[in-house]
Amino acid sequence: MTKILNIAVDAMGGEGSPKKAIDGIMHHSKSSKNINYNIFGDENEIKELLKDLRNNSYKIFDTKDKILDTDSPLTAARKGKNSSMWKAIESVKSKDSDIVISAGNTGALFVIAKMNLEMIENIDKPALSALWPNKSGMNVVLDLGANIECSEKNLTDFAIMGSSLFKSLFPKEQPKVALLNIGSEDIKGNEIIKSAHKILSEKKSNEFNFAGYIEGNNIMSGDVNVIVTDGFTGNIALKTAEGTANFIMKEVKNSMTSNLYGKVLSFLNIKNIKKVKDKLDPRLYNGAILIGLNSPVVKSHGSTDYIGFSNSLKVCEKIVNGNLIEKIKDNIIN
Repeated sequence: MTKILNIAVDAMGGEGSPKKAIDGIMHHSKSSKNINYNIFGDENEIKELLKDLRNNSYKIFDTKDKILDTDSPLTAARKGKNSSMWKAIESVKSKDSDIVISAGNTGALFVIAKMNLEMIENIDKPALSALWPNKSGMNVVLDLGANIECSEKNLTDFAIMGSSLFKSLFPKEQPKVALLNIGSEDIKGNEIIKSAHKILSEKKSNEFNFAGYIEGNNIMSGDVNVIVTDGFTGNIALKTAEGTANFIMKEVKNSMTSNLYGKVLSFLNIKNIKKVKDKLDPRLYNGAILIGLNSPVVKSHGSTDYIGFSNSLKVCEKIVNGNLIEKIKDNIIN
């Protein structure tokens, strides 16, 4: 008997919701089977947007309250028990859903998730991870902002969780882990990074290979595919990369449309330009994952469109089918 995957969707979070979330579900359902969407939000709005899903089913849970982007995490936790975000997370806690996704308030999502979902045993802190393109495929990078300060144990745990996530998403590839540092030499970095390096160097694991340090300019080289750092450094690196990618695409577009010669060149190279554009399209990598809790929580970017939200649903599907939580539990003990 085919197992049905239950995805809890906070349909009211982020810009353009619930239309964005519902359109994302519709788009995702075209290529994915055996999915049940537990949709939390204003039933009247959602019913007007929802059409028949191909090979899938849905159930709407009418929740009029929603967490606003302007709410502080503590305010959201205090007033949000009847919100679409809280109820969606609660459905995972009660085992009615396998995973939860929201494009809403990031801080509120993490606080409410931590209030409702227990930590995996032997892990001290959850980490925010995301996909990041490299020369030969894809990286998993963590932490991207959940923890400003980290100990060597936290960084070691992140390496285990990141490699487990990579293996869930790309089961045919072997995780290769590196610590983000200011240099590749052993003497570089602070004492916490050096201690984490020592622990990972001595750790014998069949689940991943430890490659030592990696510098920021080599993140996209493809030499490694799991990059570990603290949340402060990781968040700055991510925002810098996103800004650089946007800058490059805008400059390429301007140079190709500013005069007749550029327009002719762009027409002749339209296939190559499209390849670059697709490679740098943030919608393709949308879906940050909060890992370390007993159930995974996926955060879709608040300003993405329905294509980006659909790709986050695909991430949900891969995580659950790839047995992420079981992999982390097995590896954290061993």
